[in-house]
Amino acid sequence: MSHDSTTVLASPVPVARQPRPRRQPTVLALLAAVIVADQVTKGWAWRHSPLVKINFGGNIFVGDTISRWYADPVTGALLDLMDFGVLTAAALILLRRRLPAFVFVPGALMVGGWISNLLDRLGLHHITAPGSVRGAVDFIPLGSIRYNVADVFIVVGTLLFMLAVTARARTANRSATASPPRPTGHRRRQAWLSGVASAVCLVVVVGFGAVNYGGVTTPTSPSITTIR
Repeated sequence: MSHDSTTVLASPVPVARQPRPRRQPTVLALLAAVIVADQVTKGWAWRHSPLVKINFGGNIFVGDTISRWYADPVTGALLDLMDFGVLTAAALILLRRRLPAFVFVPGALMVGGWISNLLDRLGLHHITAPGSVRGAVDFIPLGSIRYNVADVFIVVGTLLFMLAVTARARTANRSATASPPRPTGHRRRQAWLSGVASAVCLVVVVGFGAVNYGGVTTPTSPSITTIR
């Protein structure tokens, strides 16, 4: 004796996707921490360190010619604009790309160091090192060259970032994530207007820095306090 049986195919139960952790707050916090730590130590060094000096040009890595361009008020301002564009693109990549922590953390430290040094040239030196020529405040001696805290973040962050990217490239076997939806026309207009407004503000800031160039590369003696 047999009974007819009916097989019912169970429909798959949709599984709720776990939300990905947001990287933007962490990246922004790292950038802000690097900038604050660097600017506070620069302000202290300008007022208290006998080894402080303003680097108003480039460095040994770019050569004498480009260093002279950076030292000039006009060409230096144009190079600052170019640097701002490069660093903005790097920061946006860190904020928008879904990168693992071992990649975006050193990347944020590296970019934060570059941003802090650029902020000196864009006018923050008027607060950090009043009366100084436009440039970064260096006070950490290493041989005949002086550095600052931002340079430490740049060197360490760059080395760790290169190691992380190399390790990720060798072990990358994950499927590519779906591309984000293209922005609507309204969002594109907002992004375009924001970009234009930011560019105008940046040109004004850089122009102000080029005109108000400052004059000294080391603080005057009364600004350095002596502990008795």
